[in-house]
Amino acid sequence: MKIQLAHLTAIATALSLAGLTVAAAPIPENCLTGGIALGCQAWTFREFTVMEAIQKTAEAGGKVIEFYPDQKFSPEQPGLKFDHNATDEMVSAVKAQLKKYGIRAVNYGVVNIPNDEAGARKIFEFAKKFELYGITTESVEALDTIEKLVKEYDIRVGFHNHPRQPDNPGYKMWDPHYVLSVVKDRDPRIGSTADVGHWVRSGLDPVACLKILRGRIISTHLKDLNEKSPNAHDVPFGTGVSNIPAILGELKRQHFNGNASIEYEYDWMNNVPAVAQSIGFVRGRGSR
Repeated sequence: MKIQLAHLTAIATALSLAGLTVAAAPIPENCLTGGIALGCQAWTFREFTVMEAIQKTAEAGGKVIEFYPDQKFSPEQPGLKFDHNATDEMVSAVKAQLKKYGIRAVNYGVVNIPNDEAGARKIFEFAKKFELYGITTESVEALDTIEKLVKEYDIRVGFHNHPRQPDNPGYKMWDPHYVLSVVKDRDPRIGSTADVGHWVRSGLDPVACLKILRGRIISTHLKDLNEKSPNAHDVPFGTGVSNIPAILGELKRQHFNGNASIEYEYDWMNNVPAVAQSIGFVRGRGSR
């Protein structure tokens, strides 16, 4: 193994010196649960600070975390917000908290990426500081800028889907066919952040949606819902209608190697047990 790693490092160095693009390193195997890089979208703990979200992710058994913009920073400094404008001191403190609890930061979003390169670059620089696997957005209007920076930074970008908005026909991201039309001719590091729960809320079959976007799934927001309706709420994996086993099976079939963020938007003040149950469900299915 050491010989292989040394050989790969030498190849990467040679390619870098030659001015060629080197693919970003995958999420480490020690971050996998049941064969998938599983953890929490920090939005699950939106009533708490980012420092507490890291701790709660660890308590639930997660190994990775996806940050979101403007979460409160810490119990001691709740007036500060943590996002891509964070100071170096804040970044260092968050890195120390990640190390303390054995959590790896892998993604950031859903964040608006501006079309101006300077503004967009600030987000990619933030991602670089944490060695993130990806960034999650819905900023289709900035696609050309995003593609340029994806190539420069070698950081993936996934387009996220919120639920269908009947009163807003201009919102198209809920439709996987639309997402595919946005990303299909772009750099392969640009694709979908597949929110399977929001697909269920939109009246869609999440497994069929994953198949539509095959080869373009950058990351996923995993949810199991109590019913198939726009007003459905989260329940522990395996107890709802989202068919999590089939979703996991399809991701495995596609050789998915991105991050899967549990985004549990219910029982906000006491949802660690439900998240832990969900992680246990995935862990238990790891060999299937």
